[in-house]
Amino acid sequence: MSSKPTVYVGMSADLVHPGHINILQRAAELGDVTIGLLTDAAIASYKRLPHMTYEQRKAVVENIKGVAAVVPQETLDYVENLEKLKPNFVVHGDDWKTGVQQQTRQRVIDALAQWNGELVEVGYTEGISSTQLNESVKEVGTTPNVRLSRLRRLIENKPIVRIMESHSPLTGLIIETTTAEHNGRKVEFDGMWSSSLTDSTARGKPDIELVDPASRMQGINDLFDVTTKPLIYDGDTGGKPEHFSYTVRSLERLGVSAIIIEDKEGLKRNSLFGTGAQQTQCSIEDMVHKIQVGKKAQVTKDFMVIARIESLILEQGMDDAVKRARAYIDEGGVDGIMIHSRQKTPDEVFEFCELFQKFPKRVPLVVVPTSYNTVVEDEFAKRGVNVVIYANQLMRASYKAMASVATSILENGRSAEVDSQIANIKEALAIIPENLA
Repeated sequence: MSSKPTVYVGMSADLVHPGHINILQRAAELGDVTIGLLTDAAIASYKRLPHMTYEQRKAVVENIKGVAAVVPQETLDYVENLEKLKPNFVVHGDDWKTGVQQQTRQRVIDALAQWNGELVEVGYTEGISSTQLNESVKEVGTTPNVRLSRLRRLIENKPIVRIMESHSPLTGLIIETTTAEHNGRKVEFDGMWSSSLTDSTARGKPDIELVDPASRMQGINDLFDVTTKPLIYDGDTGGKPEHFSYTVRSLERLGVSAIIIEDKEGLKRNSLFGTGAQQTQCSIEDMVHKIQVGKKAQVTKDFMVIARIESLILEQGMDDAVKRARAYIDEGGVDGIMIHSRQKTPDEVFEFCELFQKFPKRVPLVVVPTSYNTVVEDEFAKRGVNVVIYANQLMRASYKAMASVATSILENGRSAEVDSQIANIKEALAIIPENLA
């Protein structure tokens, strides 16, 4: 056994840069270095999912000079690992003295005091920014395989995955770049939803599967040109089983992560019409067969076929919804279940969630809270929901804003009155960074 002092360094190591090497060199001067490598879930709990998987990052770190061992750090809090290893030193950059990591730093100091350990802080390396490096990665773009696999990784590592509807490259850019602060943490959208409703509406056509898959996939190609986040495709009924297999393969080649198909048949009508428009639910056997066809057609293990259950929409009852979910999972081999409701309250969705958690075999659960939109994401996560889709809000927002601006110009015979409602020219150009280059 080594007689050297022991040193602990916590790292995400997704993009290793000279600042990290500087910290590791200082740590190696103090003794044998153990890296506490943050898991994907630990990183995703406070910022974006890392570009590389835990195993990929581990392989990188293990081969850095001076690193003696690598152990997983399951949370942002160091204390559990520190109390197991009782290192003589913890080495960290000095950039955590303020901000969101300040409390984490204090807990490290308190833990080390139990065995007279010492915190060593290394000065910030000027000119290096992980944020800038991540932006550079975004500018380079991504590959279909990397994008495709990202949804499964998100579901595995985040309490809930947040998906926003995108019907154009411009809306894709908004989803890609928009961030906000929520409960003291930076939040962003995890991916995009290609909705047949908003794709049709953007073309001025009714939502009856009138826009063919080839046209929609061309739109996805354009969207993928300017984004890196994963996409879930609204497949309506999926069409005939023989056609569905080709749709799955085409989407997979593009790098789409998942398709959601609903258990209805005949002319597609928007689900939120409910029983007010004639809609027919297909048999369980037919839906199971279609799911099996899609699963057999896919090439990668990462692509997901998700079944959307319309039983509550069509007032067929909770028992029918549960029966279908079990069959789609156990017999069809589906990768996820989406439960749909048009009620203003979440009661029936919550009831389904409770019953779903008792299934012996479960898959990711998806909700689309368009009508019951007062429920916050944390509440969904507590009830076992894995993915929440905001299915049409950007389209609805754009329609209302554009109609208002057009009306004002007609009423006033000029555009001055709408200046407060629209982006100025500089802001509009800045949406696309290349315009400012």
